Amino acid sequence: MRTQQYLVLLATIARPLYWLLLLISIFVLLRGHNAPGGGFIGGLLASSATVLWALVFSPGAAQQRLPLSNPQNAAALGVLFAAGAGIPALIFGKAFLTHYWLTIPLVFTDYAVSTVLIFDTGVYLCVWGAVSGYALALLRISGRGGGV
Repeated sequence: MRTQQYLVLLATIARPLYWLLLLISIFVLLRGHNAPGGGFIGGLLASSATVLWALVFSPGAAQQRLPLSNPQNAAALGVLFAAGAGIPALIFGKAFLTHYWLTIPLVFTDYAVSTVLIFDTGVYLCVWGAVSGYALALLRISGRGGGV
């Protein structure tokens, strides 16, 4: 009886907590390209949201919420993004992954965008896909997940 109450509570808070974790992960991704953090930590936060969804609902439902609905495809897309961040440097005859910056004027401020952000986005997707893929596989093997 008491365990069922905990599971209902977890299922109730899982939906807003999932979106909150994803928003925080995107904030960390965008904030971290000029400061510590960025793609790796943001990807880990996004993976924790996926694991939360798998524990509450099911690993299959969590997988459907991943980018491209597949952890391997998400990780592969991330590797392509990260590798693609080095291509502009090769075009301009610089060393691979030499980064370029561009400033976008916004209404009240300027926002610096660079190839570093593309690289971090690739790391974000790769970590999110890889860690989520391992976690979902472990949940399927153990028969856990979808506890509510």
